[in-house]
Amino acid sequence: MQGEKQLPWVKEALTELRHLEEISQTRKLTTTECAYDPWLRIDGKEMLNLASNNYMGYAGDERIKNAMIDAIHTYGAGATASRLIVGNHPLYEETESKLLSWKNAEAGIIVNSGYTANVSIISALAGRGDFVYSDKLNHASIVDGTILSRAKFLRYRHNDLDHLESMLKKNSNKNRHLIVTDSLFSMDGDFAHLKELVQLKEQYHALLMVDEAHATGVFGKKGEGYSYHLELQDKVDIHMGTFSKALGGFGAYIVGKSWLIDYLSNRMRGFIYSTALPPAILGAAKAAIELAEEDQERRTLLHDHAAHFRRSLTDYGFTLCGSQSQIVPIMIGSNEKTIKFAELLRHEGIAAIAIRPPTVPENQARIRFTITADHRKQDIEWAAEKVALVGAMMGVIG
Repeated sequence: MQGEKQLPWVKEALTELRHLEEISQTRKLTTTECAYDPWLRIDGKEMLNLASNNYMGYAGDERIKNAMIDAIHTYGAGATASRLIVGNHPLYEETESKLLSWKNAEAGIIVNSGYTANVSIISALAGRGDFVYSDKLNHASIVDGTILSRAKFLRYRHNDLDHLESMLKKNSNKNRHLIVTDSLFSMDGDFAHLKELVQLKEQYHALLMVDEAHATGVFGKKGEGYSYHLELQDKVDIHMGTFSKALGGFGAYIVGKSWLIDYLSNRMRGFIYSTALPPAILGAAKAAIELAEEDQERRTLLHDHAAHFRRSLTDYGFTLCGSQSQIVPIMIGSNEKTIKFAELLRHEGIAAIAIRPPTVPENQARIRFTITADHRKQDIEWAAEKVALVGAMMGVIG
C-alpha cells in the first residue's frame, strides 16, 4: 500500500519495540467478571488483582451503579455537546455543588479526565516567557501540558527542594512562575514535600498546582486529598483530582479561588472544545463523593492493608522505592528482568504491572503493586509470599 511505502519508519520502530519487548499486550478478562474484582480470570487464569487503581473498591459499589442508572433514565445517555453549548446538563451543577461542599472550596469545575485537566490547566496558565517547575516524577500529562504551553520547562530532581529553589532564585525577576507536583507519585508511592513547596511558592511569588489523582478518596479526614491531610488546602492555588481511581468512575475536577476557576473555564481548550461528560458519569461522581465523605472505616482498612504489604515485602528484603501508600513498587532494574518477573508472577497467580522506561528512568524498571480496600488480609499475605518466591528465583532477594 502507498502508506506503507511512505512510512517505513513505523515498521522499523515496531520491530525495535518487539526486540526490546516493549510492545504492550492486552489482557482479556473472562466475560463474566469485572476489572474491579479483587480476584480475576485473565486469559483464562485466576489471578489476584494487584494492578487496579480502584483503591476504595467503589467501582463495583451498587449505590454508585444505581446512581448511574438513575442519571441515564433522567437525563439520557449522552451530553450531546460541550458544556459551553448545550451539554451543561443539571447534574453538573449538582455534582459541582457536592464537590465544593466536600472540598470546602470557593469554586470548582468538573472536566473530562485527569489528562485533559492537567494539559488544559498548565497551557492556560503559562505561555511563552513563563516558567513551569515540575518534579521529575510527575505524571506524563503534566509534562505534556507544559510542553504544549510553550513555557520554559524546568524539571527539578524528585523531591529535591534545594534544586527547585536554585531554579526559582535564578529566574525570580522573570515573568510568571508555576510549580506543579503530584501529591502522591504514581510510580514510587511516595509523597511530595508540600509544606516546603508552599513555603517556596510564597517566597518566590509563584502559583502552586497539586495533582491529587492518586490521593483523592484515600487521604484527608473525608478523603479530600493529601494537601487536606496536611491541612495545607488553603495554601495550594490549584487542586486537581480525579474520579477515576479511588472514586471508581471517570472524570476529573479542579478547585480553587473563584477568579481562577472563572479564568480557567474560559481559557482551557480541553474544556471548551470537548463534549461534556455523559450524565451517568456525573451521577457516579456525585454518589462516590457522598460515600467517600463518610467512609473513614474503609480508608483505614485500605491503609492497614497497604502498611501490612509494605512491611512484608521489606522483611523479605525488597527495595520499595520509598513507598508510603497503597502504591507499592519493588525495584528490579533492567527491562528484561522486570518483564520476566511479571511473567513469573502471572504464572503464580498475581496480576501486577512491569513499569519500564520512559515511564521511569533507565535501569529503574520495577513491578508496581496496588492495594485496595476490597483485598482481604489473607490475600495480602499470600501475595507477599508469592512475590518473595519469585524474587528469590530471580535473584532479586537472597
